[in-house]
Amino acid sequence: MARAIWLVLDSLGVGNAPDAAAYGDAGADTFGHIAGACAAAARGPLRLPTLTRMGLPQAHALATGQVAAGFEAAPAPAALWGCMAERACGKDTPSGHWESAGVVLERPFGVFEATETTFPPALLEALIERGTLPGVLGNCHASGTEIMARLGAEHVASGKPIVYTSADSVLQIAAHEEHFGLGRLLELCQLARELLAPWNIGRVIARPFTGDAASGFHRTGNRRDYALPPPAPTLLDAVCAAAGEVIAVGKISDIFAARGVSRKLPASGHDALFDATLQALAQAGDGALVATNFVDFDSVYGHRRDPLGYGAALEHFDARLPELLDVLRNGDLLVLSADHGCDPTWPGSDHTRECVPLLAFGPGLAPRALGRRDSFADLGQGIATHLGLPPLAAGRSFLMD
Repeated sequence: MARAIWLVLDSLGVGNAPDAAAYGDAGADTFGHIAGACAAAARGPLRLPTLTRMGLPQAHALATGQVAAGFEAAPAPAALWGCMAERACGKDTPSGHWESAGVVLERPFGVFEATETTFPPALLEALIERGTLPGVLGNCHASGTEIMARLGAEHVASGKPIVYTSADSVLQIAAHEEHFGLGRLLELCQLARELLAPWNIGRVIARPFTGDAASGFHRTGNRRDYALPPPAPTLLDAVCAAAGEVIAVGKISDIFAARGVSRKLPASGHDALFDATLQALAQAGDGALVATNFVDFDSVYGHRRDPLGYGAALEHFDARLPELLDVLRNGDLLVLSADHGCDPTWPGSDHTRECVPLLAFGPGLAPRALGRRDSFADLGQGIATHLGLPPLAAGRSFLMD
């Protein structure tokens, strides 16, 4: 019987979403601009032999009409390849994942638009009172690493957590693991999740950190995402309903609010996530879905506007990908995609509205072009087809074209 492996290269957009201009992102191109930055640097062009064989450069060229620097002589793909545009409004992690799993968000998430004095007073007052806090710091739009460096010492001295957001539908709370307490931070984020109900905010993110003013503050791997549950059954629910197992690696379980998740394997850092994915596949039975989000592409390199670091991380991922390909068995389907863009050369530090790649490979699966898809939901519908599940509510199966 069949199994499926879904890897989300978080934020690896391939440019040119049809409606990018409406988001201020016309011209954003995560993969293309990373390739260009690497080719222009002393380190030289990107080296991605496995992702190239799977059709990533061709997916980018299909989306943008341009060949990325260093990929002018890319060989013909040995996999199924194409690109997808998101139908849901926004450029959020939950909406991108949910649509990829067959649920198109019809009602946009709420956002906090004011860049300063950002959050409604009633929300902060309730958070402070019910969280027994001396107050909060931040209350603005900010880059997480910048605001941690700027307010970390004041946070430690005052006991006030750092509360901030971005252009996405999110409320983030940063606090020191020892001085404030990791458990207390997680409880505070759960309280914030409850209090945010009137504003329809997609996620609350706990951002724990350690360190001091002298040596610097550093995020830890204990991040947690508290997402709204999907508004309808997803691919994950369909797998479970058919008595299959869904093994969620990394933050996948958080993104789906644990809905449709049979078992979760926590891991932090791309190597640990890759190891956990291999472990999950070794344990997965017939009808299983293994889903992994490789978050560092987004959080470590995209948001921090580090194109060369992003390129090096892609090369490292590419070097490990053959380990997964080597253990695929007959009946397995491997699908690679992304949830949005986060162009590290783009102004600001927010996600970018872009098309994303759709790359699929399985033993005996003939390579072909999948074209431009008008919804991320085509991915989930294709996996549902492969696993023999009933059709999902949205999407056109990329295996049935």
